Amino acid sequence: MARIIYNVTVKVDPEIETEWLTWMQDVHIPEVLDTGCFTGCAIRKLRFPKDDDGSTYTFQYHCARMADLDRYHNEFAAALQRDHSERYRDRFVAFRTILEDVADLTATG
Repeated sequence: MARIIYNVTVKVDPEIETEWLTWMQDVHIPEVLDTGCFTGCAIRKLRFPKDDDGSTYTFQYHCARMADLDRYHNEFAAALQRDHSERYRDRFVAFRTILEDVADLTATG
């Protein structure tokens, strides 16, 4: 079965990056995972190309079925996104995509 990845990409103001990332890890991501819609979350930081206007992170929330993601959007997303937007108004830019695993090719050498 294919895994669904809800990918949230966020570019954050460098002046708040440390506090924001701590809040994301300690508050926001646990609240998202507590919805029961996702099995986990990976956080990744964009290293290249480098942007002097801020750092870019991806938050990749994993779910087993599209129905889980639909439930998240229908029941929880608006309130959780509003909390983030109100706390960090005008200090970030975000966009969301949905990915599906197609293959996992791992080097064997």
